[in-house]
Amino acid sequence: MELHQLRYFVAVAELGHFTRAAQRCLVAQPSLSQQISKLEKELGKPLFDRLGRVVRLTDAGRTLYEQAVSILAAVEEAKRQVSDVSGEQGGSVAVGAIPTVAPFLLPSLASAFQRRFRGSRVIIYEDLTAHVIENCLRGEVDVGVLALPISDARLHVEPLFDEELLLALPVGHALTKKRRVTIEDLNGQAFILLSEMHCLGQQIVAFCNQESCSPFMVCRSAQLLTVQELVSVGHGVSLLPAMACEFDRHSRRVYRRLTGSVPSRTLAMIWHKQRYQQPPVRRFIELLRDKVGRPAVAT
Repeated sequence: MELHQLRYFVAVAELGHFTRAAQRCLVAQPSLSQQISKLEKELGKPLFDRLGRVVRLTDAGRTLYEQAVSILAAVEEAKRQVSDVSGEQGGSVAVGAIPTVAPFLLPSLASAFQRRFRGSRVIIYEDLTAHVIENCLRGEVDVGVLALPISDARLHVEPLFDEELLLALPVGHALTKKRRVTIEDLNGQAFILLSEMHCLGQQIVAFCNQESCSPFMVCRSAQLLTVQELVSVGHGVSLLPAMACEFDRHSRRVYRRLTGSVPSRTLAMIWHKQRYQQPPVRRFIELLRDKVGRPAVAT
């Protein structure tokens, strides 16, 4: 049993597809299939059920998968600890963040980090929640910045701050003239929302359902900027994170706080519990805590 065979095996197990696994591993698909076959022959058991183009783990495969992930993680950690160097300079940190956080929090944070620690680099991966978590577990991301809830026992989850969601309105909308705006005022309003692939879209829908609010959905977008631009031309209204509102200087959009039941989300940072943190990673975590005003916590 060799390490490259375990890497190929894990890739197939996670992707459920030999061709995509080969692409991830940067190897020809026949070579990958051959190594998986050798591994199965050595173990004396099939690791996958081949169902046409899709493959699924057998019971033996599921057992090996848990061990293979641990073995590969241990090897990567050994490499990291050996390459760890003392001192304040050099190195990099890979940071993953969701699209409704990355453009507002990470640019200033990355700039401050690289000014303070000359020679260090922040590598940014902007992606959906599930992908950031997956990359964190695979070791491709050192720190993730996401919105709760996050439930995975392999991850350390540290809440950072609560962020209010504000009502985005086009200039001149009837609700801009009200002294108090509540969630009930959104009933029947044309509503623009991020698609359900974004956790924010899911959270807003859940909040509206909880408050028995039924806005009329006129757009589900993959981009926050699309939501904002549609609001500015009067296509509808939306609920947006306070960070996005703070950065918005468009003259055709205004933002109002809701009174009564206030929608919000909690942002948090995550990292793999069993992964060794090199100095740049630890420095980035401390800088992020400083930026949001949170003290260090026991890990």
